[in-house]
Amino acid sequence: MPEKRYYATGKRKTAVARVWIKQGAGAYTINGRVLDNYFPLEEWRLTVNRPLSLTGNADKFDVIANIYGGGPAAQAWALGHGIAKALLEFNSGLRAVLKKQGLITRDPRVKERKKYGKKAARASFQFSKR
Repeated sequence: MPEKRYYATGKRKTAVARVWIKQGAGAYTINGRVLDNYFPLEEWRLTVNRPLSLTGNADKFDVIANIYGGGPAAQAWALGHGIAKALLEFNSGLRAVLKKQGLITRDPRVKERKKYGKKAARASFQFSKR
């Protein structure tokens, strides 16, 4: 019988992470690469590991993820969000711990669209009185 895998989707800005977790030794495979190669900064790796370390499951699950869109920081947040949601699929009793840290809630902040007649979303062209 194949091992049980738990799936969830994590999002941040335009980054989307499709995450599967399964019982294992704590290995990460992200787009076919190892965690340290995909996220070279320690800050990004801590963001990714946060849901598992808070619930005490750091070395109990293997994580397989496909990530696309956004930049590396947004991808790290999306992966952390996906792992948190996948942990809820595994055990809904972890909800209180994850909710308190704000790991379940999707961050709604996205880039504001550019408006016509303006240089950017809010920045206008320089005004000349004369």
